[in-house]
Amino acid sequence: MSAERAAPPSGWSRLSVVSDFIRHTLVVAEADVRKLRHDPAELVTRMIQPALWLLIFGQVLARTRAVPTGSMSYLDFISPGILAQSVLFISIFYGISLIWERDLGIVHKFLVSPASRLSLVLGRALSSGVRASSQAVAIYVLAFLLGVRLRLDAVAIAGVFGNIMLGSAIFSTFSLIVACVVKTRERFMGIGQVLTMPLFFASNAIYPLSLMPPWLQAVSSANPLSYQVDALRTFMIQGGQSVFGLGTDFAVQAFALVAVLAVATRIYPTIVR
Repeated sequence: MSAERAAPPSGWSRLSVVSDFIRHTLVVAEADVRKLRHDPAELVTRMIQPALWLLIFGQVLARTRAVPTGSMSYLDFISPGILAQSVLFISIFYGISLIWERDLGIVHKFLVSPASRLSLVLGRALSSGVRASSQAVAIYVLAFLLGVRLRLDAVAIAGVFGNIMLGSAIFSTFSLIVACVVKTRERFMGIGQVLTMPLFFASNAIYPLSLMPPWLQAVSSANPLSYQVDALRTFMIQGGQSVFGLGTDFAVQAFALVAVLAVATRIYPTIVR
């Protein structure tokens, strides 16, 4: 009997564990995405800010030619940055829904379910990526109407949406960590406002790294958003070239995601204390 207890789990047992993990993750994601069907206006209102950036800021600076972007027009240059901004803004305020669900008792039900903490956190990250992807479709349409030289081949589009899912997972999980720490909606909104602007402006979203002073280049190089923008610019725009290298872009984002997932799964239950 002792030998049987010490025996490692069979292949079917391991497969069942993986299957349960995937199923639990998808259930959490589906429950969160379902909210969009009841409030689709949220996507429309979230589209206003990136539309203003492209229609006003991008158009004006494209005419002045104040920002050197090489052979790429400024509107081409900024479009991936505005897409990344939209992903960031959707994701960084995602934690406030966790606080709402805590107050409604929904988080308690999730915590006593068979789902692992990693499934609970990863499911939320996945649903955030779905929301961000819906924004990407709208930004693609607007950029096309403005004459941005978009890459529309299957590989490029897959690369764009893969980066959106990855970047959204990073920032939504980071948002969850903040929610677990501050625990109140008022504090969370204040911290969210403080975080979004530095992350956005200390990146290569609206100007190239070459224009930054050395200290800001160092900050930008440590900012995951810079690597997301770099990859998006490569996949999204004709003639776009990665500054860091696509391998580095994906590696840095993957490392950042693993880091925030490790922290989030550890502190997730503290949201109810």
